Amino acid sequence: MAVILIVDDDAALREGVAETLSDLGHVPLEAADGQAALATLAEHAVDAVLLDLRMPGLDGIEVLARIRARPDPPPVAILTAVATASNTIEAMRLGAVDHLTKPLGRADLAALLERMLPAASFGPATAPVQQAREELIGASPGMRDIQKTIGLLADSDATVLIAGETGTGKEVVARAIHRHGRRRNRAFIAINCAAIPSDLLESQLFGHVRGAFTGAVTDRAGSFREADGGTLFLDEIGDMAPAMQAKLLRVVQERVVQPVGGKPVPVDVRIVAASHRDLEAAVRQGSFREDLFYRLRVVPMILPPLRDRLSDILPLAEHFLGVDSSARTPHRLSRQAASLLLAHPWPGNVRELQNAMQRVIALVRRPVIEAEDLRFLGQVPTPTAEPVDWLAGDLETAVARLEAEMIRRALARSGGNRAEAARQLGIHRQLLHAKLRRQGGEPSGNRTEGVGQADDPAGSS
Repeated sequence: MAVILIVDDDAALREGVAETLSDLGHVPLEAADGQAALATLAEHAVDAVLLDLRMPGLDGIEVLARIRARPDPPPVAILTAVATASNTIEAMRLGAVDHLTKPLGRADLAALLERMLPAASFGPATAPVQQAREELIGASPGMRDIQKTIGLLADSDATVLIAGETGTGKEVVARAIHRHGRRRNRAFIAINCAAIPSDLLESQLFGHVRGAFTGAVTDRAGSFREADGGTLFLDEIGDMAPAMQAKLLRVVQERVVQPVGGKPVPVDVRIVAASHRDLEAAVRQGSFREDLFYRLRVVPMILPPLRDRLSDILPLAEHFLGVDSSARTPHRLSRQAASLLLAHPWPGNVRELQNAMQRVIALVRRPVIEAEDLRFLGQVPTPTAEPVDWLAGDLETAVARLEAEMIRRALARSGGNRAEAARQLGIHRQLLHAKLRRQGGEPSGNRTEGVGQADDPAGSS
């Protein structure tokens, strides 16, 4: 049961809507104009507002703006007899949940209230905690290994090579290495080697002196010297031209840069490189220097794709929903929406998930995000489909359910090859065999969804 404020100068319409609201189990309050509506809001706790657009005195747009300016504004839907492009855009810009044309039938009103007043949500009803955008989110085995590696190497000067698909968060990891290390108070300089033309990259990295070439009207320090004492992040290193690879090799070996037209200058720089390409394959093909590859790959780090981090998807989604301080209404995921996110393959990895949550924040004014709001992902379940409730039951059952799905996906990706599936899961092959025996021992791995119990942690690798 919710308290709904109806604001309309048409008494007959107010009475009709109030009667329908009562039939739907809600408590209606009525206001004949904008001033009366604001006075009612000051005196009563209201869960939602149905607001007419054209009224004497304060119009609906002005009332909406004043309601949204309140510390904890209720959701507002605009109901108008004459909808125009301008008033629709302005209402949505000011924070209306929807902008609908009167009259509204019972079914439409019930559907509107269902959007404005979700009965259930996934996760706690409190607003998400604001977090730093660059924080490493995830407790999956793969991400735990990455976090441990960062802690081990943060204070060293060892060169790091980060591999991973596009969108897995390579720069986020590079910044975490810098932020947690002894160089944290010095500069972090990030350069995308694929975004800078080859003929300009040398000057960008090593600098130049005035007059070294046409257009060099002033001295330029270059990224290596700008990062002196700190960290230089060379993103997409696999796209660097062979001639620049040779020059970079010398700098990596000697930590001395030579500006274009200038003299050698020593630098104290921690180098972190990254690429979405398979650099080992590039070395075999002759497109990437083998000596540079091994100079950069002192500490290799491989970021797992999001599809292999099933347990991290929902924490990441909630994180992205919480870090947008411009969102005036805290957003949470319904259970169906959460199930959809877990089922999506995420070819764009964490970046795709972040963009999806930003899109939802921009377009959804309700506090709870439903599966329908994620239709653009292309996998909205049919109304008859029963979503997987990943958190149902006790902890042991929930962990077993997640474990079964991860095993199923790993076997599917590896074509039933258990050794490869075990490698993807980060466990010993013998442990995978034990898990499969527990669920029936299917040689093909096609019955992994039948896992009934989580493994004893003491038996894991």
